[in-house]
This record gives sequence, structure tokens and C-alpha cells, in this order.
Amino acid sequence: MKAQQKNTPYTNNKETKNPHKHYKNPIAKDFLPTTRKEMEKLGWKQCDVILISGDAYIDSPFIGVATVGRMLEKMGYKVGIIGQPDYKSDKDITRLGEPRLYWGVSGGSIDSMVSNYTATKKFRNNDDYTPGGKNNKRPDRAVNVYTNLIRRYFKGTVPIVLGGIEASLRRVTHYDFWTNKLKKPILFDSKADILIYGMGEQAVRDLTVAIDKKEDWKKVRGICYISKEPVPEYHQMPSHQECLDDKEKYIDLFDLFYDNNDPKGAKGLCEAVDTRYSIQNPPCRYLSEPEMDEVSNLPFTRELHPYHRPEGKVKCLETIKFSIMTHQGCWGECNFCAIGVHQGRTIRTRSEKSIVNEAKEFTQYKDFKGIISDLGGPTANMYGYECEKKESFGTCDHQRCVDSKHICGSMKPDHSRVINLMKEVRAVPGVRKAFVASGIRYDLINRDKRQGYSYLKELVQHHISGQMKVAPEHTQQHVLDLMGKPGKNTLIEFKKLYDQLNRDMGKKQFLTYYLIAAHPGCTDDDMHELKRFTTKELKINPEQAQVFIPTPGTYSAVIYYTEMDPVTRKKVFVEKDIKRKEKQKAIIQAAIPKKGFQSTFAS
Repeated sequence: MKAQQKNTPYTNNKETKNPHKHYKNPIAKDFLPTTRKEMEKLGWKQCDVILISGDAYIDSPFIGVATVGRMLEKMGYKVGIIGQPDYKSDKDITRLGEPRLYWGVSGGSIDSMVSNYTATKKFRNNDDYTPGGKNNKRPDRAVNVYTNLIRRYFKGTVPIVLGGIEASLRRVTHYDFWTNKLKKPILFDSKADILIYGMGEQAVRDLTVAIDKKEDWKKVRGICYISKEPVPEYHQMPSHQECLDDKEKYIDLFDLFYDNNDPKGAKGLCEAVDTRYSIQNPPCRYLSEPEMDEVSNLPFTRELHPYHRPEGKVKCLETIKFSIMTHQGCWGECNFCAIGVHQGRTIRTRSEKSIVNEAKEFTQYKDFKGIISDLGGPTANMYGYECEKKESFGTCDHQRCVDSKHICGSMKPDHSRVINLMKEVRAVPGVRKAFVASGIRYDLINRDKRQGYSYLKELVQHHISGQMKVAPEHTQQHVLDLMGKPGKNTLIEFKKLYDQLNRDMGKKQFLTYYLIAAHPGCTDDDMHELKRFTTKELKINPEQAQVFIPTPGTYSAVIYYTEMDPVTRKKVFVEKDIKRKEKQKAIIQAAIPKKGFQSTFAS
């Protein structure tokens, strides 16, 4: 591979011409093909890559499969997409034929088990990524189902490559809440050949080129595969059987998994599973700012493919069609959230110019009403700054940028760049409002003594619609410690500042609080204390409360399974009875009689 090709994931493959040169128009006119008729119109006899997704085919930068498809298209490859194939017959999986290079399989934008079941294991009736909204198209464990579907109808086929969040979070031995047991790395259960983990933009490029040129792809960074032999220079993790036999071994495995996700300092991982080995190569490099811009500038239609339209609209488009993703990654490291493991703990930003240009492109759509639904990322106010040490050496092992008690001194929140960005976007002709609906870390606003107040002022004055969402999750310190969330005094300090700004501006805007019930460490008494705090200090009766779901790839799931603090290894109370979980949620949502409000908390 030439040196210049290493600097960008979008160098065209000289052996295949790009069939879509007309995509210079900022608003794409064509989708990637999803039917044989569309292939024939393009003069294609065979796709190079066929992508399968648990979502309907929505051509948006917020949809991973669509982004991968557009990336490969720009490299010159012929890419087809099949969204939500019928998994009980061959009518969908065979409609594009067999790809020349590989199949790419994703469960979709949401883990299929989280999409299909509530925290109390009740089936969800609605799916925002399914036309018509009825949850009748996404199978449980979609990645496994789609892989088996391919193998059933295409014997001895080309490699099957897994990607997306469902596969990424299951790439090592993991706790499965729905069966209440540890499961093997997903490559073993799915019988796929390769797994691309994380955001994986560079891995997609490198793997595709390697397969196309018939080169050894097992050295590609950012992938997992199964081997008959271990890789001696990689970290040797506890075996799957050791994890089954000893819960502390499972904590050891997860520690190694968590600490080896940064491309600058991570080593590969090797785990024995029965008589074979799960191999995870070191992570692929992060995209630079120009490369982030290039991905965002791919020619998305931002629409549902016409193939799916007779079945109805997809609800998610109401939010994502005119939203702008400003960056990737999050170093908040909430223990119940898998974003840090999947997207990484280092922020990768787009340039202001790229973001402003995207806002300008919105104004060319007939249905754009001047409202940008969201201007943000996993955490909106992490845009535009990072720890210099982390950028040079990677994330720290066993030391977090932020936890329940402090923010690392090396991390210096600076909201100046995101303030300027918000001003530039709302100055675009045709943009009436650019809402910030993404999560916001109020502890970072408090910490930034130079620009924190100015940032919040900008939000209050221009970028929220009646209410601002924050996520304290709880108030009891021992629960917050296990969650990795800041203490309640930080919230009180922030609320005073927010309320004062609204009074000064003559606005009646409120805070909406996301809270979690039944997280490991949380008892009924803790929920009663949380209820007292929200009533006395916040003056609200919470509505946004959810029961904790232990999802793969999170420390909270590890605590839930092992019933141990992963740091101290001391026993932790974990509520596992479904009815008692529901009771914890009911405690926080119970109505408080107005007459008794003042007397109950008069002290």
C-alpha cells in the first residue's frame, strides 16, 4: 500500500471506477441499490459488497450502514444495501445475489435486544427505525439471525463481516441480561468470519482493500477474528471457561478489554474459547478533522429508500433528518453507557466550516422549515477541546477524565469553540433555530470558569425549546460512585445558575432530569432519598425515570452480574427481581399531594 493511501480512508480504488460522478451535487439524487432492478439501471451484474441491517435503509449520516456504504462507494466499490430482510424466507436476502468481496452485517442503529425488550423484559411494540413504527421486522439477536440466513442460502459464500454496536459490544466474553449468563464472543455464536469493532472507518477501508487484493487481512487494525493459535504478543485474557468459573476473572477480562480501546496505546487481546482463540487486533486509528469532514460530506439523500415507503414513515427521520453530528467520542465514562467503548474516549471533531456547510445544505430541502433538531454529539459540550496528554499518548489506564468526585486536572473544559460554532450555525440564512438536544455535562459547565457561563447563556437564549435535558441519574453518593456520575452538589450549583439566567432573560424554561432506578448499589431507601431530593431541591415530580438495563460493554453490567465493585472487589447489592425493580421506579414517579408538599419538607 502506498504511503499516501494511509492518510485518507477515501483514496479511490484504481481498479474500479466510481459509477456515481454526478454526486458532486450536495443533495444526492440516488440511493445505493437495494433491488436487482436498481443494479441493472447502474449496469451492475454483481455488487462488490452487500450490507445487511436491522434498520430500514435510511440514507443518513446518522445510520452506520448508510455511512459505510457511501464510504465504500467513494472508494469506487459497488455497494448494495438490504434493510430489515425477511428472516423467515429467502425473498430479501437473495434479491441482490452474492457479493464479490464480502457481506457486511449489522443489527442496526440500536442493539436488537434493547430495541425489542424493556428493562423488565417486556416486548416493545414500537420501533422508530421500522416503516410504520410497528416492531415486527427486527429479530432478536439480529446479527446472528442474518448471518445464519446468509449461510442458509449461500453455501460456501464469501466472508461475512460483522459491524455496528450489537456486534462491537459483544466481541469478547460478555454478560447477557436476557439469558442471565455469560456468552462467548459473538463471532463464535454467529459463525461469521470477521468483526469490525468501534466506529471502524479506517478498518472498513483497510479490510475491503485487503480482501479485494487477496492480501492477508488478519493484520488489519480494528478487527476481530477466530484463530486456532494464540497471538503471543497480545494480552492473554482470562479464558471464557475461567470467566464462567470465577466472577473475578470476568472482571479481570473486562478491565483488559476496557483499557485497550485507544489506538495510541492499546495492545491486541487474545482469549481462549474452548479449543480456539478470539483475537482482537489493536484499534484502528481515529479520523483526523479533515477526514471527519470528508465522511460528513458524503452524498446522503437523508431519506427513507422508496422500497420501504409503502409500509409507512420511519419515526427516527423526524429527529435525524435535519440534525448535525459535530463530533464523535465521549470521555464522560458513565458506567452504564457503552459509548466510550464503542465510539472511543477521545473526541474527534468536525470543522466549523463543514458543520456550517451542512446547515446551509439543509436550506436546499423543500421540507426544511428552518429548524435544526440537534447540533451536538454524544455529549454536546465536549466539542472542540481535549486533553493534550491523551491526544499524544492515549487514554490513561485506571484513571478517568471525570468520575463521581472530580475532573482530572489535565482535562481543561473550554467552551469557546462550541460557542462560536453555535453563533455561526444560527447565522446561516434560512436557519431559524438550531436546538441542542444532545446530552450536556453540567459539571463541565461548572468547571469552565472562563466560558462555562457564556456557553450556558447561549443555550438558554438561543438553543433550547422550553426545557433543557440533563442526566444526574441519582443523588445518593454510593450509587453515583458505581455509576461514575458527578455528585448532587454539582447539580444544585448548576440549577441555580440556570434558573438565574432564565430569570434575567425573562424566560420560563425548565430542566428535565433523567433518572435511573435499580442500578447496582441502589435500594428502595436510596430511591426514597432520591424522591425527597427531587421534591425538595428540584421542586419536581420526575417523569423521565427508567429501570437500569445491564447492556454488554459496560462496567455497570459487570457489577450487575458479579455483584462486586470492580475496583475494590467488595460485594455490592444488586436488585434483580423484576417486580422490585418496578417498585423502585414507582417510588421516584409517585405523585406528591400539593397540600402536603410544603409541610413534608418544611425543615
